[in-house]
Amino acid sequence: MKELIDKLLTFKSDNDFEEAEKLAFANFLKKNDDAYYRTNTIAHITASSWIVNEDFSKVLMCYHKIYKSWSWTGGHADGDKDLKAVAIREAKEETGIQNIEAVIPDFYDVEVIPVPSHYKRGFAVGNHLHLNVTYLLKADEKDILKVKEDENTKVAWLDADSLDELVEERHMLPLYHRLHKKALALKESFKI
Repeated sequence: MKELIDKLLTFKSDNDFEEAEKLAFANFLKKNDDAYYRTNTIAHITASSWIVNEDFSKVLMCYHKIYKSWSWTGGHADGDKDLKAVAIREAKEETGIQNIEAVIPDFYDVEVIPVPSHYKRGFAVGNHLHLNVTYLLKADEKDILKVKEDENTKVAWLDADSLDELVEERHMLPLYHRLHKKALALKESFKI
């Protein structure tokens, strides 16, 4: 837990709101030893991916069954403290893609995401927070895609510029735009 708290506290936020979320995330971890598990019904750790193609013009997304919207990939830590491994595993499981790599070694965004109450596998899940870290991943557009039938109905490479028309979860759009803007900035700074 200390390693993640240290990474969070040294993470450079882009604005005051990101800084506030980052600090709330770190403070929650300091007080909740069970934050890596869903048994903490107030908030728990998740890891997500923003998956880009070779030239960063497209993002790999799934059409999520619960939220009925195009969505990034990701999932719960469920006790796994290697959050990059969680993000990559979830990306592979949810899209079927196998040829995938981290663009940078560590997470590149931090979020506290409200999750509304919903049913999952027939069980009611109450409102809670996802304390999330996002990894920038790159994958081969020609790789075979496969739907994960218990979670999504479609998987596709979407033009990054078309997300406003495709994403039904309107509250997620500012985050997706931020993630893509940061991805493009990293591409430019590292000449990827």
